Amino acid sequence: MTADPVRASVRRALITAIAISAVTLAMATLELLMADWPSGFVLLGVLPLAALAFCGCALWSVTLLLRIKDGGAKFALPLLIYALTLAVLVYAPLQQIALQQNFYWHRQNRERIVARVEAGELRPNVSHNRNLIALGDGEPKVSAGGNDIVVDETDAGSYVLFLASRGLKHSFTGFLHVPSGGDPRKFFEFEDKPPSQLVRYDKDWYFVAN
Repeated sequence: MTADPVRASVRRALITAIAISAVTLAMATLELLMADWPSGFVLLGVLPLAALAFCGCALWSVTLLLRIKDGGAKFALPLLIYALTLAVLVYAPLQQIALQQNFYWHRQNRERIVARVEAGELRPNVSHNRNLIALGDGEPKVSAGGNDIVVDETDAGSYVLFLASRGLKHSFTGFLHVPSGGDPRKFFEFEDKPPSQLVRYDKDWYFVAN
């Protein structure tokens, strides 16, 4: 039996709208966490293509409104999906939600690593950087950029940075654990320039960006 061409047309439009909207929301949510080298270069190519596909299909869904008179209000559903997706992109704090999930998901493993740094069990082990500890494949994945963490030993205690992203020209974002009552601005990476982002997540935990 041949499928109703009207229903088939609406179904294709809906599937396309749902798929493109889902991909767009996922990329918008994970954009910051995917900004690490080399995936950041992939984003430079993928993001414009995703935006172009979203805009093009959204405009195509507008043309479907012309078929409402003959095919019914269901032809407005794809445009509604694109409109709702756009509203979420504009008003929902997607990246903040992703960062919060990242923080709480990895918190226990990160705190265990902080304790090992403070106990002297983990020490800088990268020859070209006296503040870098390469955790390696044997440890939980807790930091971007090859699972490396950045440490700063001070009289007040240990500052430990877990990278969320690492870009060109020494740019980075990450979760910084400070000594009890410590000031995240005293982390050595911020000696010359204060952090461009500084958000307290919990006691002795901050999200920072340079």
